[in-house]
Amino acid sequence: MQLPEKKAGDEVDAELTTAPPAAEAEQGAEEHPRPAVTAETVAVRRVQGVLAKRPVVTVAGVMSKFGDHAIGWLVLGAVGALADRGRRADWIASAAGVAAAHGASIAVKRVVRRSRPGDPGIRVLVDTPSRLSFPSSHATSTTTAAVLYGRVLGRRLTPALVPPMMVSRLVLGVHYPSDVAAGSTLGGAVAWGVRRYIERRRNRG
Repeated sequence: MQLPEKKAGDEVDAELTTAPPAAEAEQGAEEHPRPAVTAETVAVRRVQGVLAKRPVVTVAGVMSKFGDHAIGWLVLGAVGALADRGRRADWIASAAGVAAAHGASIAVKRVVRRSRPGDPGIRVLVDTPSRLSFPSSHATSTTTAAVLYGRVLGRRLTPALVPPMMVSRLVLGVHYPSDVAAGSTLGGAVAWGVRRYIERRRNRG
């Protein structure tokens, strides 16, 4: 029985459809390694497993949009300055502190350059302006706003505002626990500095 002759096109087709050698596959795996599973990765998975239900995700998404670039908090500061003339200077200084806190978080992100969660077991449920994760800018600006605006209003806003924002970033799968903890710490530090400035200015006046 005579075997069919091989044509030049057959060899090309064979090259195109043949799987890459094992050595090449291993090399590709080395170039794009799977993210390591860490305690923080497990923590985010567990938070999502418990809380990432539709109503919670919807609320977390709204909070995310509100906190993007600290816009929501800056708008509230502007409204306070316009509506509360007797404390306008405090509102303006507090809003400036929120802007400074957000800027500080962006600066730290660009130095640390930690990537956002990329584990296949973590669902990313919202768009983000960058791929940088540490610290959480949302946690930073929220903490600063809660401390400073709460001081102007004479109310403790931190317990009501900061923990929900921190948890929401885990629910949405865009931050690790240490990101939100560091962001809140940074925001508290900026708020402390701004409060000292306001008090010194008031004492001089």
